[in-house]
Amino acid sequence: MKKLITLFLAIFMSLSVVGCGNNNESKKNTSSEKKSTVQNNNSSNKNSSTKDNAILKQMEEDLTKQLGSLPTKGKNEKIGVLIISLTNPFWVNMKECYENAGKNLGITVEVLTGTTEGDKASQLETLMTMATKDYDAIIVSPIEGTNLNPGIVKCNQNGIPVINLGPGVDTEALKKLGGKLDGKITVDFKEQGEMVAKDMVSRMGGSGEVAILQGLAGAGQSEGRTLGAKEYFQSKKDVKLVATQPCNWDANLAFDATKAIIQANPKLKGIFACNDVMALAATEALKSIGRNDVLVYGVDFTKDAKASIKEGTMMASVTYSSQVYTKAALLMAMKAAQGHKLSKAVYSPLTLVTQDNIKDYENWK
Repeated sequence: MKKLITLFLAIFMSLSVVGCGNNNESKKNTSSEKKSTVQNNNSSNKNSSTKDNAILKQMEEDLTKQLGSLPTKGKNEKIGVLIISLTNPFWVNMKECYENAGKNLGITVEVLTGTTEGDKASQLETLMTMATKDYDAIIVSPIEGTNLNPGIVKCNQNGIPVINLGPGVDTEALKKLGGKLDGKITVDFKEQGEMVAKDMVSRMGGSGEVAILQGLAGAGQSEGRTLGAKEYFQSKKDVKLVATQPCNWDANLAFDATKAIIQANPKLKGIFACNDVMALAATEALKSIGRNDVLVYGVDFTKDAKASIKEGTMMASVTYSSQVYTKAALLMAMKAAQGHKLSKAVYSPLTLVTQDNIKDYENWK
C-alpha cells in the first residue's frame, strides 16, 4: 500500500509540473505582475487540492475493497462511538469526522469519551453506561488492550454489536471473559514506526544516535510504533538507539524527557515521538536549549504538527485520513447492525507527511 501511495504522489507531482509549465507559457506580459502571482498561487492551491483528493480517493477505494459488500443505505441506525479523550487534538478531529460521516450516511452518531487519555476506569464506566442504551452498534477505541473488556461483554449480553477501531482490544483476554468483537478496523502501528525510522535514518545519512518517546505503557499504538522503529534502528549497525522513554502521551513529560536525553546524549540526531503531542513538546524542549539540528517525527498529523512541519521545526508525521477512516468504521457498524458478518480486520493505508511533500497535504482531512 505504501508503494501505491508513493506511486500516486509521483504521478500527480508530474502532472502538476506540466500544469505549471502551461500556465507560465500563457503569461503574455509583465504589466499585471500581481495578477500573475495570484494566478500562480491559485494554480498551486488547485494542484495541491488535486493531490489531496487523489490520495484520499485511493485510500477510500482500498478501504471500500476491504469492506466488501456495503450495507443498505442508512436506516436511521444509532451508532455509539467511544473514543479515548478530548484532551488530544487527534481525537477531537476524529469526533468531528465521525459526526460529519454520520450525517452523510444518514445515521445518528453519538461520540462519548472518558476524562483523560490515561483514565481507564472512566472510559470503562462510559462504555458500561452505553451498553444499556438503544444503540444499534458501538465502536470502541480502548486506552489499552483490556480496560474495556467488561463493557464489551455487557454489550454482547445486550445484543449490541461491537466494532474495535484503532488501538487493539486484547481478544484472548476478552474471550476468557466470554466476550467477542463483531469487527475490527485499525492501522498497522508497527508499520508507522518503521516508516518513521526509515525516513529518519535516510536523512541522517545512515548513522547516528536516536531516541524514542513512547506513549502509555500497554497501549497498542505506542507498543506497535515503538517496536517498528526499534527493530529498524537496531537493524542498522551505524545507528544507536540511546533511549526509549515512556511519556504517557503527556507534553510535559515529553518536554522534560527530551532535555534529559539531549543532556546525556549531546550527539543525538533524531527523536521519534509516538504521537504529535509529544513530538511538538520535543521541539519546544530543543528550542529552549538552542538545538535545531535534531530531526523530530510524530504521528497523527494534527493541525499543530502541520504548522510545525511547514515552519521547518518538525520533520514529519505519519498519518492516514480520519475522514475516510471514520466513514469506513461507521459502514462496518452499519453492516454489523444489519446482520452482516465481518470476518476480517480492515486496515487503513498510511502515508508520511514531511517537509518535502507538505504542500501535497494542504487540504488533508
